[in-house]
Amino acid sequence: MKKTLIIANWKMHFNTHQASIYLSRLNRITSIHRNLEVVLAPTFLSLGQLAQEVDPRKFKLAAQNAYFKDEGAYTGEVSFSMLQGIVKYVIIGHSERRIYFNEDLPMIRDKVAAAYRNKLIPILCIGETKAERLANETKRVIHDQLTTALANLTSEEVRTIVIAYEPIWAISTFEGDIAKPQEIQKVIDYISYQISELYGSRVAQDVQIIYGGSVNSSSITSYLALDNCQGSLVGGASLNYEEFANIINKAYLLRK
Repeated sequence: MKKTLIIANWKMHFNTHQASIYLSRLNRITSIHRNLEVVLAPTFLSLGQLAQEVDPRKFKLAAQNAYFKDEGAYTGEVSFSMLQGIVKYVIIGHSERRIYFNEDLPMIRDKVAAAYRNKLIPILCIGETKAERLANETKRVIHDQLTTALANLTSEEVRTIVIAYEPIWAISTFEGDIAKPQEIQKVIDYISYQISELYGSRVAQDVQIIYGGSVNSSSITSYLALDNCQGSLVGGASLNYEEFANIINKAYLLRK
């Protein structure tokens, strides 16, 4: 049984000093929960520092992004190979990367493959816009994003991937609608179904599907109570260490 994943995506917030203070404060009010894996995703600049300070019994680290080439003349980029020994996870395909930086399906496919090539676990973000949802295109969008991203993987690799369903229409940065648990359940079921069709039911059972989309301490329990929802990717609510600690505690109480 895999641990429930609670992931803090800090996005472009906190300098190195602020990140270190946050970690210290969170560490003081957070216990070791053996049924949870708590993951922090700071900026690249803070990763090296936090890797020296983090208690690995309590927290793991993730990168928010990486480039799919292992090395070369790619000014300003950070490769997956450079992250080995620093992080366990890498977030790939976040809606902000897709929208603001024009990351397309082939690029995300190559990033997922690069993560496995460098022995890192991808947190693959997929989700539809409000317009796509209203046009009843959710399943098509999820199908295309999922099947393309997994195209170059073996079934053994797929077993270990984390898939974060983040409907863009429910993210406060964009449309910011409230996602009802029953709506999320339908998509989680569809994701599991698609993996089962591609790789078999046993692989589908091993894949961790988590939910993200304006999650906070008030809503986390309702989402984690969904069938086959095995964690959450938390954005804005993770910037407050007390709020994030509340999310961790509620997840622990639900799963203990």
